[in-house]
Amino acid sequence: MKLSKRMKENFKLFDKQKRYPLDEAIEILKKFKRANFDETVECAVNLNVDPRKADQVIRGTVSLPHGTGKQVRVLVLTKGEKVTEAQEAGADYVGAEEYIEKIKQGWLDFDAVIATPDIMSEVGKLGRILGPRGLMPNPKVGTVTFEVGKAVKEVKAGKIEFRTDKFGNVHAPVGKISFTNQQLRENIVAFLNTLISMRPATLKGQYIKNVAVSTTQGPGVKVDYLELTR
Repeated sequence: MKLSKRMKENFKLFDKQKRYPLDEAIEILKKFKRANFDETVECAVNLNVDPRKADQVIRGTVSLPHGTGKQVRVLVLTKGEKVTEAQEAGADYVGAEEYIEKIKQGWLDFDAVIATPDIMSEVGKLGRILGPRGLMPNPKVGTVTFEVGKAVKEVKAGKIEFRTDKFGNVHAPVGKISFTNQQLRENIVAFLNTLISMRPATLKGQYIKNVAVSTTQGPGVKVDYLELTR
C-alpha cells in the first residue's frame, strides 16, 4: 500500500515494534501531522479469545469519563408515556412505526438506538439492517429498557458499546485528539479496565495480546498495557 507523505512523516516518530507506556503513546499521537479536522482517537485491543465460542464473545459498554467528543444522535423507538421521557432526556428522534418504516426504506441518520421491550417484536424485524452496523438494541448492553431517560443520558454523556470481531479484536473510540493527555489517558484506562473485568472464566493463559492507539488518519502506536497493571 502506498503511504501518503503525512503518514510517512508520522511513522518516523516512533518504533513500530516497540510497546510504549500509555502516556508516551499519547504524546506520540499528539505529535502526528494531522488531518484538517479533529481526529478521533481509537483504542484497538487484540484478545486471546475464540469468538466462535459463546462464552468467549466479549460484548459490553463503558461510560467514558470524558465522553467521546462526538455529538451522538440518539433514536428512541417507543410509544406512550415513554415518548415524553425520551424527549426530555435529549433524544434526537423519538417514535415507533414511522421510524421503523423509515429505517426499512434506508434512513440511518443516527448513531445509537434505544428501544423499550414492548416494541421489540417490531424492532426485531430491523435486525438485518441494524445488526451489521452495530446499532441493534440489546438488553445486555442496556439499549432495550423502559428506563429510556437514563439510557439516553448515558449514551449522550459518552457511554459506548463494544464487541469482539471474528478475529478477537475490539475497537473503541476513546476521545478526540484535541482532548488533553489526561482526558485521553482516563478514557483509555476506563475502557481497558472494563475489558479486563470481562475476562471469560474459562479462558486459560494470556487474555490481552496487544493494545494500540491511533488517530483517524494516523498509524497505530503499540501500548505497554502491562505497565497499567503493575
